[in-house]
Amino acid sequence: MPTGAQVAAYHVRPRLLSTTSISSSSSMITILLVLQLLSLYVLGAQENASEALLKFKSSLANADPPLADWNSSIPPCSGNNGNWVGVLCFNGYVWGLQLENMNLQGQIDVNSLVSLPFLRTLSFMNNNFEGTMPDWRKLGALKSLYLSNNQFSGPIREDAFKGMTSLKKVCMANNKFTGNIPTSLESPKLIELRLENNQFTGNIPAISSDHLKVFNVSNNQLEGPIPAPLSKMDASSFLGNKALCGKPLGSACDPPIPPPDLEPFIGDSPPSSPPTVAATTSEQKSPARMAIIIISVVLGLFLIILLLLIYRRSHNSQRPQLGREVSPSYDDEKSHVAVAAAAVVTSTNASEISGSSAKKGEQQPGKLSFVRDDRHKFDLQDLMRASAEVLGSGNFGASYKAVLVDGEALVVKRFKQMNNVAKEDFHEHMRRLGRLKHPNLLPLIAYLYRKEEKLLVFDYVYNGSLATNLHGKHSAEQPGLSWASRLKIIKGVAKGLAYLHNELPSLTVPHGHLKSSNVLLDNNFNPLLMDYTLGPVVNSSQVHQILVAYKSPEYEQTDRVCKKTDVWCFGILILETLTGKLVAKYLAQGCGQYGADLARWINAIVQEKSTNSTQVFDKEMEINNERCKPEMEKLLEIGIACCQENLDQRLDLEEALKQIEQVQEWSADDLRN
Repeated sequence: MPTGAQVAAYHVRPRLLSTTSISSSSSMITILLVLQLLSLYVLGAQENASEALLKFKSSLANADPPLADWNSSIPPCSGNNGNWVGVLCFNGYVWGLQLENMNLQGQIDVNSLVSLPFLRTLSFMNNNFEGTMPDWRKLGALKSLYLSNNQFSGPIREDAFKGMTSLKKVCMANNKFTGNIPTSLESPKLIELRLENNQFTGNIPAISSDHLKVFNVSNNQLEGPIPAPLSKMDASSFLGNKALCGKPLGSACDPPIPPPDLEPFIGDSPPSSPPTVAATTSEQKSPARMAIIIISVVLGLFLIILLLLIYRRSHNSQRPQLGREVSPSYDDEKSHVAVAAAAVVTSTNASEISGSSAKKGEQQPGKLSFVRDDRHKFDLQDLMRASAEVLGSGNFGASYKAVLVDGEALVVKRFKQMNNVAKEDFHEHMRRLGRLKHPNLLPLIAYLYRKEEKLLVFDYVYNGSLATNLHGKHSAEQPGLSWASRLKIIKGVAKGLAYLHNELPSLTVPHGHLKSSNVLLDNNFNPLLMDYTLGPVVNSSQVHQILVAYKSPEYEQTDRVCKKTDVWCFGILILETLTGKLVAKYLAQGCGQYGADLARWINAIVQEKSTNSTQVFDKEMEINNERCKPEMEKLLEIGIACCQENLDQRLDLEEALKQIEQVQEWSADDLRN
């Protein structure tokens, strides 16, 4: 965008100036003045954002080291890139905070965030915030609020979300909230509402958003009829509330309870009618006032159109794209997706992208290095032109799906916890990963080395992860995984894990990060392991906070891991796959080492099996016939043996693989009978 310093000085003779040139010069001067004012406004906004975020940080009990790079020496945003960890940016403004898996505590200072006018999304998931619900009404323009997996407690005020009509996603699952679900959660744009695993009581309010796709209030203490607008949701969204009745649950409401809007008024007179529109707007019909409003609107629209035209002309040729131009409208949530994905690719500066040629076998600055010769080559420019979407943010960092112009779908993973590894060591380890070839491993395609962060590129797998298939929304059209599929997946995981142990005998923990969200499923539901063998390149000061292997009992007891640690992770995965019981929050970053909660999760499965072996299995697992159950119990026993705290009693991987190979879809003994 041009500034006043970039405009050339023209020497003109007054007598030769035409009316058209005078008008053109005046318009240009006006435009430049407006742009100067806007640049000053942006600088002021950056300073205000820094002050606001540092004030917010000061309210947290343990902000450092997670937020150690929050300091006033650099602005939080540079264009669409966030300079501070967890800060999401758009056009130089803070539009979101994603502070997940950081073990944060303290009071969330909402007042400090009020001065961020473009703030639209907040995520504090998987931390240790306690106490009552903060007053989010002060941030009335929020679109997304993620508070799941914390320690929030107590009732939520009835008007806690009053006036927040832009809310699209609210996630408050796995807390300790009590009392009624506030009716103020009703939002015309609401897409997702997750309140499961709390202690809510009373009736479910009639939430009737036309856009509502995800709704879950399972495992609370709710009662009464399920409102008609929610009757089309999956029944699993309401399980664990014994006093609920009506569709889609099987229990009918007896006696029938009329809808609230049809209940008769007893004793009291009906409420008075609301004031008419004419009565409330009579003062606004003054001709002078209407004229002022109209003139202001017209001038505002003219200025906006003028600035957009200038912006497009000055930036169209140099602006990095990732599939499409990002609209500055905050109403289009997909624009944030493109902005976030573009941040990955455009984080490499222009000088790096155009870097000089390098020797064969070495990565050129700003160039992708391919580790497989049998793959079609592409470069960063191809990724920048790709259509993109954010897939999620895990322990390591964010993942993005990018579809190239030729239709090839890829996953780009962004890692920031690898900035201490030496350059040559990183290149060598990536080449080692590139040499691994097994049908149950997701192969690495390419990578990008930068000191501050690394990018790894993989194929996109359309069936999603094992975790998504286990814990996602199921229906008649999309049933849960069958016993045959789960057995096939576990056998494939065992083979992939054994291959890693055979090919990488020098590594203490050849995989190190095995969990259900890191097992992808191809079109035939064959498992593909991902995020494997990354321990050697993760910062030593952070590896114990990130990798699942460091949640094991041996690390908690001895501060060491071993090859059997992968077996323990595998055992956890077997138990989760067979029972459908969610374990993710015990393995998340920042949740601490192996402790009572994770041990209780394992022991609960063991006790349930000993009490009633058939009830321990996932209710959504399709079983073809009764002959399957003995084989299911065999596999469950193997999973339990892999989870033993005592290393001497825990199976080694070779024995576990041998026993798993002997498990069949149904019992051969029963078949002979």
